[in-house]
Amino acid sequence: MNEDIVEHLERRLGRLHARQRIGIEDDHEARVLGQGLNYLHPKNWYYRPAIIRKALKLTGLYWRARKNTERIQIRHYDIVLPELPSAFDGFTILQISDLHVDMNEGAMQRLVELLPGLAYDVCVLTGDYRGRTFGPFAATLEGLARVCAQITGPIFGVLGNHDTIRMVPGLEEMGIGMLLNEAETLERGDQRIHLVGIDDAHYYRVDNIEKAVSQLPGDGFSILLSHTPEIYRQAAHADFDLLLSGHTHGGQICLPGAIPITLGAKLPRRMGSGLWKYHDMIGYTSVGVGSCIVPVRINCPPEIALHHLRRGAPNTGDRVQRASAEAWLAPRAKASSALRSAPEGSAARGASAQLATSAATTGPSRSRNSMW
Repeated sequence: MNEDIVEHLERRLGRLHARQRIGIEDDHEARVLGQGLNYLHPKNWYYRPAIIRKALKLTGLYWRARKNTERIQIRHYDIVLPELPSAFDGFTILQISDLHVDMNEGAMQRLVELLPGLAYDVCVLTGDYRGRTFGPFAATLEGLARVCAQITGPIFGVLGNHDTIRMVPGLEEMGIGMLLNEAETLERGDQRIHLVGIDDAHYYRVDNIEKAVSQLPGDGFSILLSHTPEIYRQAAHADFDLLLSGHTHGGQICLPGAIPITLGAKLPRRMGSGLWKYHDMIGYTSVGVGSCIVPVRINCPPEIALHHLRRGAPNTGDRVQRASAEAWLAPRAKASSALRSAPEGSAARGASAQLATSAATTGPSRSRNSMW
C-alpha cells in the first residue's frame, strides 16, 4: 500500500483508527469471506452469482429483475421534527445509498439522468460505493465522479462495509466531505444543525459515536449518518433526532408485498427499509440505488430519497403516517399496474409511464410520505 496514503489517513483520522481499518481490510482480503456470517448472508455468496442467475433464469425472472435495477424511484418524505430550528424548516436532504457503482452501469446512467431535475439543500451518501468488499476501486471512483458531477451543493458521505478506507483521499478530491467518526455544523443565520457521520458499524466495527459527538460545539439538533441502521439503539440514546442509513437494500430480492427474504443486518425487520421510529429518534433506511452480488431486483425497486424536514409537533401514533404513505404509493402502484398490462408502444402504456414518473418524481405535497 502507498505509504503516502497511510500517512494521510493517519493524519486525517488518527493512527489507531487508520491502522485498525487498514488491518481488518487486509485480513478480509486474505480470507475473502468474513468470519461468523451465516450462509444466507449475501457476503457469503461471492462464489454463487452464477447459481443465483441460473435460478432466476429458470423461473423466467432474470431479465425482468435486471431491468428493475434501472427503474429508480424518487421518493419524497416530509419528516416532522419538534426540535428542528425554525431556520431549517423546509430544509431538504437528498439521500443516495448503496450505489455499488462498478457493477450497476445501467442504474448509474439512469441516476445521472435523474439528478439534474432535483431540488435540495445538501446531499448525503450513506456508503457502499464499491461493488465487492475487496479488490480494485479505481472504476468505483471513476463512476462515482460522474454521479457527483450532477450533484449541486454540499455533499457529505460515510463509508460502508463494501468500501476501503483507501478510497477516502479520492472521495474527498471529488468534493465529498467524508465523515468518519466526525461532525460538521450547518448554519442558517444564527441557527444551526449538526451532521455527524460514523465509519462502518456492520463489518469493520470501527464506528465511534462518542468521538464524533465530542466534536460538536454543544447540544442541538443532530442528524447521524451511518451506513447500517444496526446502531439504532446507540444513536437514539445519544439523543440524535434523525438517523439516515442504508445497507439492507430492502432485501433486494423480495417476496410479493416487498417482504425481504434476508436483510443482512441484525435489527427489527420494520427498520429494514423506509421510515421508522425508535424512542424519540426518527430513522430512515434506504433500499439503495445499486445492487450487489448479482445486479437484480425483485419486488424492491431502487430509490433515491428527498427528505423535507419540517418543524412541528409530532402526531400521536402510526396511523397518520401509514395513511399518508398509502396515499403516496397508491397512484404509483396504479400507474405501474397499468404500465405492466398495457401493450408495448400503446397510448395507455405511455400515459401510465407519465403518471408513474410524475408520482415518483414530484407528487402533490399531500401525497408525500410523512413521519410523525
